[in-house]
Amino acid sequence: MSIQEVCRRIQPLDASLHGKAQARLDRLTKPLGSLGRLEELAASYVAITGELKPHIPRGVVFTFAADHGVAVEGVSAYPREVTPQMVLNFLRGGAGVNVLANHAGVSVRVVDIGVDHEFGTVPGLLARKIMKGTRNLAVESAMTRSQAEQAVMVGVELATEAVREGVGLIGTGEMGIGNTTPSAAITAVMTDRSAAEVTGRGTGIDESARMHKAALIRQALELHRPNPADPLDVLAKVGGLEIGGLAGLMLGAAATRVPIVLDGFITGAAALIAVALQPLCRQYLIASHLSVEQGHRIVLDHLRLKPLLDLDLRLGEGTGTCLGMDLVCAAIKIYTEMATFDEAGVSDKA
Repeated sequence: MSIQEVCRRIQPLDASLHGKAQARLDRLTKPLGSLGRLEELAASYVAITGELKPHIPRGVVFTFAADHGVAVEGVSAYPREVTPQMVLNFLRGGAGVNVLANHAGVSVRVVDIGVDHEFGTVPGLLARKIMKGTRNLAVESAMTRSQAEQAVMVGVELATEAVREGVGLIGTGEMGIGNTTPSAAITAVMTDRSAAEVTGRGTGIDESARMHKAALIRQALELHRPNPADPLDVLAKVGGLEIGGLAGLMLGAAATRVPIVLDGFITGAAALIAVALQPLCRQYLIASHLSVEQGHRIVLDHLRLKPLLDLDLRLGEGTGTCLGMDLVCAAIKIYTEMATFDEAGVSDKA
């Protein structure tokens, strides 16, 4: 299967299903629209899956990990060694995403798609390494086009396998020291905004370091001139392996009518790539939260997605995703378990 074939399998949503779901929501024992975004979520879930009587889905968060050559330019507050250390923390269940996944009743799958470390055989780790981190995008392309395509296909295959296992809700997460830099570069290209507008503080750098980071991104874009009409060109020149994997995960899930819950800025950059490859993919995306990373609002506005939460999060990993998946399940329970006026014998408004 190729990326083009996956994209062709993604179909537009059936608006009549959304209407049927909303009609049931309107008959529940509550004033019309009084459960707000939960009603929107429930109707969207029905329209995406085609299930008029859905069950609570089995949920999985995929946390893709990779390193970035641009980290040597001082764009992060943390050293590169943190990436493999955090991968092991995920696998031991000690990270923020593990705690919130347990809270939401979903599982976490950790994918090594490009960490600069040899893990050997580690139980639970999905070994899909394409290369040991990208090259330094400040001076050369982050990866080849072929490697970018491989990264996308890793995500497609993982989504396809998960759906085959019965997973009905897929979440996105990531880990990679330096990965807000390629994310900002992708955002600048795909939204036609300046590097300064989309570059944030990432892991907590100060204003001086943020200005250096923005200048470096501007320099990289002038050097490579990535073509926004060719999202694989953008991914190869200024992207990241985990970003490519996440974009493929979104395409693979959408092709099988499974909703995808986005996390923050990095997964948003991946969504820009996925939607550029197949615009219909956007209909299958749910934005869990608004990150404090300043480029994230620009990403969501460009994708016309409204975040469910605004909690000043900026951790990544899939932490916001877990909270979003919990809300999706709450919305499904409202839709399926709440009584209608007729069922409850309650008088509707006069």
